[in-house]
Order: sequence, then C-alpha cells, then structure tokens
Amino acid sequence: MSNNSLINVKNALIDLGKLSEPANTLIKKISLGIGGVFRPYQIKRIAEAEAEAAVIKAQADAQAAKMTAESDIEVTNLRQRAVYRLIEEETIHQKSIEDVIVKALPDLNKDADPEAMVDDWIANFFDKCRIISNSEMQSLWARLLAGEANSPGTYSKRTVNFVSELDKKEADLFTKLCGFGWVIEEELMPFVFNYDSEIYIKHELCFENLSHLDSIGLIHFDYSFNFAWEFLDTNVETYVVHYYETPLNLEFSSNYKKIQAGGVSLTKIGQELAPISGSKSVEGFYEYVKDQWWQYLSESEKK
Repeated sequence: MSNNSLINVKNALIDLGKLSEPANTLIKKISLGIGGVFRPYQIKRIAEAEAEAAVIKAQADAQAAKMTAESDIEVTNLRQRAVYRLIEEETIHQKSIEDVIVKALPDLNKDADPEAMVDDWIANFFDKCRIISNSEMQSLWARLLAGEANSPGTYSKRTVNFVSELDKKEADLFTKLCGFGWVIEEELMPFVFNYDSEIYIKHELCFENLSHLDSIGLIHFDYSFNFAWEFLDTNVETYVVHYYETPLNLEFSSNYKKIQAGGVSLTKIGQELAPISGSKSVEGFYEYVKDQWWQYLSESEKK
C-alpha cells in the first residue's frame, strides 16, 4: 500500500480508502500541494541540512592540518546535533500537520470541491499551521482548511497569515464575541450595545478586550457610536433574523427599516473567521437583543 493510502496519527492508522470522496480528494490535493504530506515531510529539510553540514565538514577537512583532534571532534558533534535537532523539529511539525488534517475531515461537505483549491494557498496554509501544537488552535486551523475545501476562495491568504499570528487568548476572546452574533441577510454580526452590561462583562467583553480585538484587526469598535443595520429591500414589511437556530421576526410599519447594531462591527478578516470561530450561543442574549430592538424600533416609530 502506498504512503498516500495511510495516515499515522497517535499510533493509529486510518485507511483513507474508507473515507468519503471529498476527503480522499483533499488528501491527494494536499499531498501534491506540499510534496506528499503523508510521506516524511522532513526529508527535504533534512537533506538540505545534511548537505550544509557536509560543506562545513569539507571546509574543516581542508584545514585539517591546522586543526587539533579536539577541533575535529567538535565539528563532528556540531553536525550531529544540527541533524538531530532538525529531525526532532520536523517530526513535531509533521504531527501538527496530520492532526490538523484529521480534525478537518469530519467538517467536509458532500459537495466539497478540494480539487479547486489553489496550490499556493495550500502551501502557505501548511507552512503556517505546521508550528501549531495547541489542540484548540489546531481545531481552528482545521475548520479553516475544511471551509476552504468546501468552498474554495472563501479564505484569503491574508486571513491565513493573520491566524498564524493569533494567540490562543485572542482567539478565545473572538470566539466569545461571536457568541453574541446574529445572522442577518446571511451575514453574521455580533451585537454589543453596552459593554458595561452584565451579560457582556460575564464573557470578558470589556472595553480593554474589545479595544484589543480592534487593534489587531478583527473588529471595528467605537464605544461612543452605534452602528445600524439597514435592510435593503424596502418592499418587505417583515424580516427574519436568527440567533443560532432561533428566528426572530422584525416587523416594520414604516419605511424606516433599520435596527440598532451596537458599537462593534467585523472587519473583512473578522467576517471570514466568524463562522468558524467555534462560538456557542449565550444564555439570555436572544431576549436581551429582542428587548433592545423593541425599544429602538418603538422610539424610531415616534420620530
């Protein structure tokens, strides 16, 4: 059986022949894109290190007459330590790559199109994710990979590079923020009406943390301003918005078809990452938003 037929993760061999067609296609695409992910990823790097070490040794041999036996031993030991370090490093990287792939496979859709993924995107993705060893962060990378395989072109290379610099605390904060997100006209938007409210404080969405998410480029945060969502189809009197699986009907009796959206909006990168943030609904937030909008719409109707 070829190396592309089996993957060894945590001492368990998974037979790729038993996986779905999209999963097989993804693995083949990845293997082509980064030179055979299920063959030792470190071979090329080790070969380069061996060659470099050989050059060092050759230079040392040319000066052998001037070197003492102690120096010769030191050069040999240096070479051995360099190769050993590289093998250990690449073994860790290989495991991270395989962990991400295995975590991504269950999230592939039946109509996923991995074949349409761009090779440069794949190469850049694995160059970045191979250094990620934290299991929770690997899950984020896995959702990113699966999302791109499901719909190639969804995630930009810029977003991949951004995630590579995102630390776990920042990722956790963004996940918490997305727990306050509603889907309106197929777009997810988090609502932070007043960060001093208890419902936000309990989830660490204070001024400092929201400002930090703004500074790193995930959101726009303006505590002194309320963004508004304006519905484009003015002929519709009732709109359906969703908080996770729970719908809410918004009824308008006039042409004023806007709703209060709070002081936070997502950047382009934030919009790409929000659906794969791994967020969960916040207890009581549906009722909280419903009340906020009822007050806002009531005041608007009086104007």
